[in-house]
Amino acid sequence: MHTPSVDSPPRPEHRTAAGSAGVLALCSALLLTLVAVRWSPLITTDGDISGTTHRWAVDEPGLTQAFRILTDWVWDPWTMRLLCAAVVVWLVVRLAARWTAVWLALAVTLGTLLQQALKAAVDRPRPVWPDPVDSAHYSAYPSGHAMSATVVCGLLLWLLHRHGVSRAMWRTALIVAVVSVIGVGLTRVWLGVHWPSDVLGGWLLGAMVVALAVWVHQRRHP
Repeated sequence: MHTPSVDSPPRPEHRTAAGSAGVLALCSALLLTLVAVRWSPLITTDGDISGTTHRWAVDEPGLTQAFRILTDWVWDPWTMRLLCAAVVVWLVVRLAARWTAVWLALAVTLGTLLQQALKAAVDRPRPVWPDPVDSAHYSAYPSGHAMSATVVCGLLLWLLHRHGVSRAMWRTALIVAVVSVIGVGLTRVWLGVHWPSDVLGGWLLGAMVVALAVWVHQRRHP
């Protein structure tokens, strides 16, 4: 006699994405609150780390120049947006995946709008040094470089995983994405144009946008 399986069904993927988005939103809100109220331990830690890395940047001009090239060209938000635009075109032309192309473009646009809105709302001053090694404009929180890299790399990694690329390609893409996301955050602090919590905020908010976008896509195309 056959006994029906009593194993619980697997958890739908869109619920996992929604849960991740919720946790990331809470973490982002907490960090945003601490930055907005200028919580003393956070401000002190930001100052200590930034002061140390700035001294290193001044003492290592060759490495600092390499970091400037990486952050201003390779990992710049506009570079990330151009990469996203190229993938959008590829999705439409090669895969006829118009809905996914629109989804990707809207997700990256949402990330940019959220980033700019928070910068205007928080209006956090950037670090100021007597001997700066680089410069940046507009408000500090969150880091636009860190958030843009997280959003674009996260969404593209998810698309690669969804389309089932080869193991070698997946590993290569994963390494490039991790190096880019972590690297751009570290270079922004090294160059003295962001506080560490600006970068952390950019990472958290970027990951939240990715989770929300994945949830929307899975709801539409489970």
